[in-house]
Amino acid sequence: MSEEAPWSRAVTEPVDPDVAPADLTRRSNTAPGQGPVVAVVALGGAIGACARYGASLLWTTAPDSFPWTTLLVNAVGCAVIGVFMVLITEAWTTHRLVRPFFGTGVLGGFTTFSTYTVDIQKLLTAGHPRAALGYLALTLLAALAAVWSAVWLTRRALVRRQR
Repeated sequence: MSEEAPWSRAVTEPVDPDVAPADLTRRSNTAPGQGPVVAVVALGGAIGACARYGASLLWTTAPDSFPWTTLLVNAVGCAVIGVFMVLITEAWTTHRLVRPFFGTGVLGGFTTFSTYTVDIQKLLTAGHPRAALGYLALTLLAALAAVWSAVWLTRRALVRRQR
């Protein structure tokens, strides 16, 4: 007697006990009207990732050395997001897709937490634990200082402009 694999049987009970099986078929992965948001985030992410890749080609870092390029990219991206968020929330009225395109997409693709963590791992593997710890802390401090400074300076510039 051959036993049927569990995944090959039809589902006879709901995956979520609070939802009837018929309700599951009507669900989609995105809320209605979110297609354009997903599209602009993807487009912006591709642009931001290409810009980051371009920065890594312009300012190469040796495999065992301190990853200055990634640190700089992340700090610059944080500064730009600080300026951008002040402008679109306090100074401008923008289209609903500007924030997901530029903030989430472009700047999300430009800044890189994944490369940051890989850089830390590479420094540790190369036998540079102090450099890895320094990079970990310096990136966090640089990112926070960049966004805070950019927000503060942008708000000051807006106040001066209104005078």
